[in-house]
Amino acid sequence: MLDHLIRRATVVDGTGGPAYTADVGIRGGRIVVVAEPGAVTEEAVTSEDADGLVLAPGFVDPHTHYDAQLF
Repeated sequence: MLDHLIRRATVVDGTGGPAYTADVGIRGGRIVVVAEPGAVTEEAVTSEDADGLVLAPGFVDPHTHYDAQLF
């Protein structure tokens, strides 16, 4: 059983590849599964629908000031 399941998140994994939509399962404080939306069949203690939200690792700094992005 998973501790937590995050469904339909937009995953930005920090590799430089394009973002993708996935379900992410967590057990024991570690990510144990990343799969196409709806593909995770394992039960989870808690879950959330992250549709429209971005899931990114801590080393990705999403902070920006769009008013300073003119050039």
